[in-house]
Amino acid sequence: MERVRGAGAVLAVLVVLGAPPAAGEELSGVFQEMLKGECHFINGTEQVRLVVRKIYNREQYMHFDSDVGVFVGDTPYGEKVARNWNSQQEILEDYRAAMDTFCRHNYEIITPFTVNRRVPPSVSISLVPSSSQPGPGRLLCSGMDFYPAPVQVRWFQDGQELPEHVVATDVVPSGDWSCQVLVMLEMPPRRGVTYSCQVEHVSLEHPLSRHWEMPPDTVRSKILVGVGGFVLGLVFLALGLGFYLWEKSS
Repeated sequence: MERVRGAGAVLAVLVVLGAPPAAGEELSGVFQEMLKGECHFINGTEQVRLVVRKIYNREQYMHFDSDVGVFVGDTPYGEKVARNWNSQQEILEDYRAAMDTFCRHNYEIITPFTVNRRVPPSVSISLVPSSSQPGPGRLLCSGMDFYPAPVQVRWFQDGQELPEHVVATDVVPSGDWSCQVLVMLEMPPRRGVTYSCQVEHVSLEHPLSRHWEMPPDTVRSKILVGVGGFVLGLVFLALGLGFYLWEKSS
């Protein structure tokens, strides 16, 4: 079931001056009055609920719930205000109509870049050093810049899933309508084994996989190249010496 919550807020800050302050004097007080409107959607606009909250200095004193249809006081003062507003039919009708004029109207505007927004992840594998564990390091799979947040990341070794030794961070919002997640394989990689990080996301038709293999041992390769060069040099030396002795005997 699809659930979407949208919120719009109007913030008014009232400055109470008393008498006009003299030059250099501080104001007598700053008070905050906030009107916050929330739209709750279930299955698109099949079920819509509007909640409007009246807040003074961070305390909610009254609210309107379209499921109830009237204003409800949350504090003694809010109860007085609610009785006053409920007695004014025009105000009640405006708030009851806002479920359509505000919530349903704005749903069609915001869904293309919220509910329907799909951004595929960029996936990469890196070998990171481990200070607490021996070995060459640990493999880290990075899923970056995807939206929406739900995502599944799995590790494979030569095609077999590794359900254990896997540690993941929470999905972290980046602040720009994108998310990221890091999933580490907590076992040292072995040479000759192929490791795969597979990511499943609603933006992808098929799971996205990245593969990684341990690079060849450069020190061992250099030793083998050196030994091969030395052996080859001995062969050429033997051939040259044999050719010289043959010519001398001739």
